[in-house]
Amino acid sequence: MKIGIYSRQFNDTVLPYVQQVFSALAQHKVEIYVYHDLYQFLSGKTTITGTCKTFTKGQPLQGLIDVLLTLGGDGTLLDTVSFIRNSGIPVIGINFGRLGFLASINKDDIAAAIHAVVNNEFTLDSRVLLSVESESKVFGDDNFALNDVTFHKRDDSAMITIHAYLNGELLNSYWADGIIVSTPTGSTAYALSCGGPIVLPQSGNIVITPVAPHNLNVRPIVLGDDSVLTFEVECRSANYLISCDSRTVVIDSSIKFSIRKAAFELNLVRLNNETYLTTLRNKLLWGIDARNY
Repeated sequence: MKIGIYSRQFNDTVLPYVQQVFSALAQHKVEIYVYHDLYQFLSGKTTITGTCKTFTKGQPLQGLIDVLLTLGGDGTLLDTVSFIRNSGIPVIGINFGRLGFLASINKDDIAAAIHAVVNNEFTLDSRVLLSVESESKVFGDDNFALNDVTFHKRDDSAMITIHAYLNGELLNSYWADGIIVSTPTGSTAYALSCGGPIVLPQSGNIVITPVAPHNLNVRPIVLGDDSVLTFEVECRSANYLISCDSRTVVIDSSIKFSIRKAAFELNLVRLNNETYLTTLRNKLLWGIDARNY
């Protein structure tokens, strides 16, 4: 099996766990492909045994690796959308961060997780993505979001007005700090903290959640996955922000954006001993008696 490894730079305190990853892969005689920047960062810090090659961003990975393994939190796993794109390569994340809805493998379960992956003891959890388009191609070819697309005011500016159209018809004009357009995957991210609903991944819905709306009767709305959304933004300041997952761009002019479900999905590795509902219960502490704390 050929496994790719991707990560951002991290604190040296997690190096023992990184070493455990490479040691476990070597034990299973896995052919390893390490992201070039990560390989340089780990030089002299970690011992990599066995066959090891590198890959770079923009390099086609289809046919090169069988699985992509991320080391870090959910933000690290979100980065992989730009690498995987429509190749269908499964992604699994080992959580070095905090909550870990996407990177769901605990760092204490590294050996067991790698054993399961190498022996194909897993299923694939397909997740829909959003594509965001504009005449100026603000995000270039990386215009896909696994979590959400967000329109937001600058920190020092007044609220913005976002005119939202659903399939060409005016849906609403939001006076707010911003709005979040999320996938079911992103419903447990920023949208959840702004009062949005939790949407199961299989539903494929698109959710619009306002951020601090001026009108308190403006609530989150759940739309079908065949919806085409168009947005125009007005603001008193010179610019505002638009984010596509972890990629943020400052917009200094009036640009019309179109958001719809992407033409491909991302495959997350789901080990046989876990489900989406167990992840929800564990991460959100459902069923825990608060009187014990």
